[in-house]
Amino acid sequence: MGQTKSLDLPDPGSDSASATAPSKSRWWLWVLVLGVVTLGGWYYYSAKNSSQAADPAAAAAAGKSKGGFSAANMVVPVVVATAQRGDLPVYFNGLGTVTAFNTVTVRSRVDGQLVSVAFKEGQFVHEGDLLAQIDPRPFQVQLGQALGQLAKDQAQRKDAEVNFERFKLLFKEGVIPQQQLDTQAALVGQFDGAIASDQSQIDNAKLQLTYSRITAPISGRIGLRLVDAGNIVHASDTNGLLVITQLQPISVIFSLPQDQLPQVNAKLRSGVQLMVDAYDRDDTAKIASGKLQTIDNQIDPTTGTYKLKSVFANTDNVLFPNQFVNVHLLVDTKRNLTIVPTAAIQRGPQGTYVYAAGPDNTAKIRIVTIAQTTGDSVGLSAGLNSGDVVVIDGQDKLQDGTKISPSPAGGSNGAGRGAASPSPAQDAPQSGRPSKGQAGGSPR
Repeated sequence: MGQTKSLDLPDPGSDSASATAPSKSRWWLWVLVLGVVTLGGWYYYSAKNSSQAADPAAAAAAGKSKGGFSAANMVVPVVVATAQRGDLPVYFNGLGTVTAFNTVTVRSRVDGQLVSVAFKEGQFVHEGDLLAQIDPRPFQVQLGQALGQLAKDQAQRKDAEVNFERFKLLFKEGVIPQQQLDTQAALVGQFDGAIASDQSQIDNAKLQLTYSRITAPISGRIGLRLVDAGNIVHASDTNGLLVITQLQPISVIFSLPQDQLPQVNAKLRSGVQLMVDAYDRDDTAKIASGKLQTIDNQIDPTTGTYKLKSVFANTDNVLFPNQFVNVHLLVDTKRNLTIVPTAAIQRGPQGTYVYAAGPDNTAKIRIVTIAQTTGDSVGLSAGLNSGDVVVIDGQDKLQDGTKISPSPAGGSNGAGRGAASPSPAQDAPQSGRPSKGQAGGSPR
């Protein structure tokens, strides 16, 4: 009874006590994970509500889909235009270079010092205008010498002629022999030759004086001055004094594929005057209008093209030599076509078609036949009538029978604005020109 039982208490340093303590100390990690999940859910629903508020159309679409509405019952907003009856020009397009009819490098024809320049760079001059003056004094001296020699020879001839008349009287009286008379006659002839030579020297000196005044050989525009006053110039100088280029009229030489030669050649043979339009490098702005003058006499075998030459009045001097231009040659006009904008034409397995807007604002597919494409306008020979309304924007959302909400293009209902041309002799408007890269505007 006096013995005391010992209690088996766990040792604080044992393994079980060490495993229980860390598990109780990590409760804060679970709290942190729960807070992160709650915060992420709140951020997701806030972002979704704000996007729906910013895009009510999307929310409405989502609501309709949830309510059982189908895409076929939706009304699609589109842009429409009205087909018109008219004419479309047929153009052949080529690349051309402006070429001056005459380009002259003005050079001195005599040697001497350039004492004055009577022109300004870029000035327009007329034929015969004074351009420069070379020192004329050496040629004036030569002229004086020639005149003096002429006077001397004329005096000697007169003396020889008087003696010849005396010798003829003496010969008749038998005082002198025939030989002396013939010698005197020959002397008179020698002086006649000397006088003719003197006259030639005089004319040459006058010509040199004329050459010392350098005048414009043609009418045109002067380029940059190549020689300044005070320099010694020579007739053998290769650079010259200045360059004059004729700008009015001016020509444009361009090339077309050889397949288009028969149609152009037939027009020229029949006496038809073909109109030519020159456009800028980007083929967007019309620069000038002219007429076709002629075609070359051979086809270039390396490129399969032939050259044509057109003439432009160039009264406003907008065309410059060696300028690159895009040329549109008007060869024909397609008459009485139904004209619609190019944007209305669609292509599919069934061929070319358009979406026509019916009176009940329903899109209907119409199969059409293209007769001519010029610029932003298409001429149809079948499939549409004048006055029909076609869709030109929004076709990607349409099917046959889709309800549409039409609105006119740009506040007008015209198709191919300005595309119709009343006659081939008139200039085609800006919108009726061939588009860049179009294959000659030939019928498709």
